[in-house]
Amino acid sequence: MEPRILMFVLFGLALVLSVGLERTLARRYLSLPIVYVALGWALFSLPVGLPHINPVMDGFDAVSLEYVTEFIVIASLMGAGIAIDRPVSWTNWRQIWPLLVIAMPLTIAAVALLGWWALGLAPATAILLGASLAPTDPVLARSVQVGPPGENQRHDVRFSLTVEAGLNDGLAFPFTYLAIAAVGMTAIGGWTLEWFAIDFVWRILAGCVVGWLVGRAGAWYVFEREADAPIEEIDEDSERAAPKYSTSEGLIVLGTLLTAYGLAELAEGYGFLAVFVGAVTARQRENKSRYHKISHHFIDQIEKIVLVGVLLAFGAMLAGGVLANLTWAGAAIGLALIFVIRPLAGLLSESLCDLPFPGRLAIAFLGIRGMGSIYYLAYGQNHGDFGDLDQAWAVASFTILASIVIHGMTAARLMKFVEDGSHHIHVGQQSHVDDWYAKPSDTVAIEVEGTGAKS
Repeated sequence: MEPRILMFVLFGLALVLSVGLERTLARRYLSLPIVYVALGWALFSLPVGLPHINPVMDGFDAVSLEYVTEFIVIASLMGAGIAIDRPVSWTNWRQIWPLLVIAMPLTIAAVALLGWWALGLAPATAILLGASLAPTDPVLARSVQVGPPGENQRHDVRFSLTVEAGLNDGLAFPFTYLAIAAVGMTAIGGWTLEWFAIDFVWRILAGCVVGWLVGRAGAWYVFEREADAPIEEIDEDSERAAPKYSTSEGLIVLGTLLTAYGLAELAEGYGFLAVFVGAVTARQRENKSRYHKISHHFIDQIEKIVLVGVLLAFGAMLAGGVLANLTWAGAAIGLALIFVIRPLAGLLSESLCDLPFPGRLAIAFLGIRGMGSIYYLAYGQNHGDFGDLDQAWAVASFTILASIVIHGMTAARLMKFVEDGSHHIHVGQQSHVDDWYAKPSDTVAIEVEGTGAKS
C-alpha cells in the first residue's frame, strides 16, 4: 500500500474513533492527546514508508508545522472566544490581568535564563525558547476551559484558564519578535526601543482594535441582517423538539474571524489577538442567543478535525528524532516549567485576586503547553537565523509531551476537586453564583434566563 493511501486510512479511522474514545478516556482520567500522540509515534516508527517529520532536519517540515498549527490555534481561539459569556470589564476579568502582566513575563524570563545558563543557548535562541513555552495552549486545554454556550461549565477557574489562553498569545508574539530582532545583536541599543514601540505597543493595540471592529461588524451583520435561527424545531411526527442543523451560521463566524486575522496581520497587528477579541466582542452582542451555540459547535468540529491530524503529526515528530538532542538539563527545564516556574508565577500573580487558594492553585498548575509552542518555535525558525535550534526543539517537544501526560492525567481530577469544593446556584442553563467568591455581605444579582428578570 502506498504511504499516502495508508495515511488517509489512518486519519479516517482516527477521526471516527476519536468521538467515542474521548468520552471513554474522560471517565478514566486520561485524555485523547495522550493516546493519539502515542499512536502517532507507534505508527510512524513502523517501517512502512510513512513520512519522516522533523523540523530540525527539514525546513519544509518547519514551514508546514507553522501553517498547520497557525490554523488550529486560530480555530481554538474562535471557539474559546465564543464560549466566553462574562461581560468584559476590569472587575469581571480582574483575575486575568495578573496572569498576563506578571506570570507571563516571569515565565518567559525564567525559561530564557535557564536555557542560556543550563544549555548554553545563544541569548536570541534562549528568548525564543522562553517565548514559545510561556503561553498556555488554547488547543490542548479544552478539558479545563469553559463549556460551549448554554452549558453550565462556568466556574471561575475555567474562565481564567480560557481567557488566559486566549489573550497570552498577544504577549508571546512580542517576545518571539524580540528573539528574531536579537539575532546577531551583542548589546541593547536603539533596536530594543523600536521593538517595544512596534512589536509590543503597536501590534498589540492594532490586534485589539481590529478584532473589536470586526467583531462588532460581524455581530451587526448576524443580528441585524440575519434571522436568529433557533437551535431546535418541532418534529411533526413526535411533536417533540428535534435538533435543527445549519451550516450558514458557522460559515459566517468562521469567515468573519478569519477576516479579523487577516486584517490584523495586514495592519501589522497580532492576528491571534484579533481573533479572540473579535469572538468575545461578537459574543457580547445578544449574549443569550442560541446562534452562538450553533456557531461554537461548527468551529469545534473544525478544530477537532485538525487536532487529530496535529496530534498524530506530533507523535510522528517524536518518532522522527526531534528529541535526539535532549539532555538531562533540557529535560529538567521542561519539568521545572511544569512543576515550579509556572505554578510559582501563577500563584504570585493570583495572590492579587480574591480567589480561594484551591482555585488559585488549579489555575497556577494547569498551564498546559501544546500546539501554540510548536507554532512560535516554527515561526522563529522560519523568520530568523537562530543557532542551537536542535536543542530548543528538543526541550520544547519534551515539555509539550510531559504536559500532555502530566496535565492529561491530573486535569480532570483537579478540576473535579475544585468544582466539588464550591457550591453553585443554577438558574436556567447558564447563570450561577459560586459561593466561594461571594461574601456574606455581597449583594448578588441573578438574571433568570429567558425572562430578563433579576432577583
